[in-house]
Amino acid sequence: MNFVSIDVETANADMASICQIGLVKYENDAFSDEWKTYVDPEDYFDCINISIHGINESVVKGAPKFPELADTLHSYLKGTVVVCHTHFDRVAMYQATRRYGISMIECTWLDSARVARRTWKECAWKGYGLYNVCKLLGYDFKHHDALEDAKVAAHILLAATNESGLDINGWLKRIRQPIDPIASSSGSVIRREGNPEGALYGEVLVFTGTLEIPRREAIDLAATIGCQVSSGVTKKTTLLVVGDQDIKKLAGHEKSSKHRKAEELIEKGVPIRILKESDFKELAKLSNEIAFNA
Repeated sequence: MNFVSIDVETANADMASICQIGLVKYENDAFSDEWKTYVDPEDYFDCINISIHGINESVVKGAPKFPELADTLHSYLKGTVVVCHTHFDRVAMYQATRRYGISMIECTWLDSARVARRTWKECAWKGYGLYNVCKLLGYDFKHHDALEDAKVAAHILLAATNESGLDINGWLKRIRQPIDPIASSSGSVIRREGNPEGALYGEVLVFTGTLEIPRREAIDLAATIGCQVSSGVTKKTTLLVVGDQDIKKLAGHEKSSKHRKAEELIEKGVPIRILKESDFKELAKLSNEIAFNA
């Protein structure tokens, strides 16, 4: 089995603000290489992101900027299967290359979260995040270090391969099929309250700020990829989507009450991810490409 597993950390809610990249390479069913680097995001560091991964301006001082890493990333990723857990890292890579006008690396992406949901019934409909899947597998790791998280995604794929007997090509086909093919054969499962076959089923999403698209359209888009949309931020919230214009105001600390509530909960250990609207739309686009091209 040949593949590369990758993970990134970001400086703020803009997914293009990559501040750390880690990857591991597997060739002929064996580990062959690993690589990790800090990245100067040329952007501000949000205190919430710092509290999650511990990376700040001083840590990345003197680190290469993303364009300086293009050749290295191409050497690892071009023409191979690239594994990441959910599409967030894929979106971050896409947004960073677009920010700098760099061509996106031609590779085939494989979501290890979708692999896990089709392998172990315990995480088919919930609990398919890195921490929960690793707890199920008895695998210890340091969360929110890019290299550690990349190793975990690889470990999940390898464990799923051993469990199912599917090879890498088998998994590329299987993730485009329903979690339970028999139960899903009777018709469409897309529902406004959250498509259970969606890539992000189980996520509880809240929108805040001024969105580019109508709020109802945004809610429907979230539902197609599996999200339950809520009107307010609570301990059950897992995703907060902020309008791009509001994100640009963050350096001036002009945050909505929902945004501030989410940050308060994050500081208390509630795992809420904050991202901007354009990143959310790219995430939905990638998720729906897989869902509807099956």
